[in-house]
Amino acid sequence: MSKIEIDPNKVFLSEIKEKIHVAQYEAMKQVNKSLLNLYWEIGKSIVEKQKQHGWGKSIVETLSKDLQNEFIGVHGYSVQNLWYMRQ
Repeated sequence: MSKIEIDPNKVFLSEIKEKIHVAQYEAMKQVNKSLLNLYWEIGKSIVEKQKQHGWGKSIVETLSKDLQNEFIGVHGYSVQNLWYMRQ
């Protein structure tokens, strides 16, 4: 019966890769949590400002355009998405 040799370099590399995957996953979860909180705050702010100032639906369209101009290339601030946030 022969012994199977385990290459310590491969074990070390595998351990490092696993740590990187875990860290990436944890970072992604934190980013998602932060974005959900941001979207909730945006929606809440829209509702509050509409009540406070008597703003109509057009504020969502204006806000969407302003955000898309400010954050070029960042998706998520479309009129439809802002309405979802508001809900």
